[in-house]
Amino acid sequence: MTAVSAEVVSGRAGAEDPARSEDRARPWSDGDGDGAAPLAPRARLLPALVAVYRAQLSRARVARIPLLFVATFQSVGIMVLMRGVVDGGDEARAVVAGSSVLVVAFVALNLLAQYFGQLRASGGLDHYATLPVPPAAVVLGAAAAYASFTVPGTAVTAVVGSALFHLPMTHLWVLVAVIPLAGAALAGLGAALGLLAPRQELATLCGQLGMSAALLLGVLPAAHLPAPIGYARDLLPSTYGVEALARTFDERPDWLLVAADLGVCAAVGVVSLAVATWAYRRAAVR
Repeated sequence: MTAVSAEVVSGRAGAEDPARSEDRARPWSDGDGDGAAPLAPRARLLPALVAVYRAQLSRARVARIPLLFVATFQSVGIMVLMRGVVDGGDEARAVVAGSSVLVVAFVALNLLAQYFGQLRASGGLDHYATLPVPPAAVVLGAAAAYASFTVPGTAVTAVVGSALFHLPMTHLWVLVAVIPLAGAALAGLGAALGLLAPRQELATLCGQLGMSAALLLGVLPAAHLPAPIGYARDLLPSTYGVEALARTFDERPDWLLVAADLGVCAAVGVVSLAVATWAYRRAAVR
């Protein structure tokens, strides 16, 4: 007969050990006397965001660096091809600015749409749903990590394009604002596409179509586009990043227009990331 059964038989099971009584009064009890321990408190947004960002950055670093080289070489190759058609002026500014922002679109829109589509299809969202992490931290952390990979490729493309088309590099520092703002807008759009697509294949297709739209509507000079396509160009978030960067190649840039274009990118980024957060909540509960 075990010790526990012996206590029950002898009637001593109702006598509670003082040490056990003290354990039940520990801080992790709910204070109602029932001894049930509550769940862990939900993490705050900023620490959770930093943790998700570091985790995503370390996981994607090895797999995404080769793709970053592909995106950079693709943009540089487009500029080399356009060099035989475009000599300079506004067209050259549009080509260089569009090719530079295309690197952001390739990573932040295309790859992020594929990532969230794969995460949803494989059940990876269930892992994040079990963690005490706000949904906004998951979306913002992943978006920031993917957008970070665009910094070197965008800078290299802008410098090579400026040298190729003999454009001034004086105001290329504006990339410090263009990359995060355009990246936020495109990353939010890519995350939303990946989370809302009912199948992983559709998420990949949407990401590819979005990158193709950024290529055609961003790199080609706006003056050469038909009017209906020009309206579609105005709806693409990356267009305003392209316009902001292209304006800085002028001898005397209109900084008010540059700020206005960047403001549109920021506003679209807030909306698209909010939609992506809602889409994450919607996909995680299914």
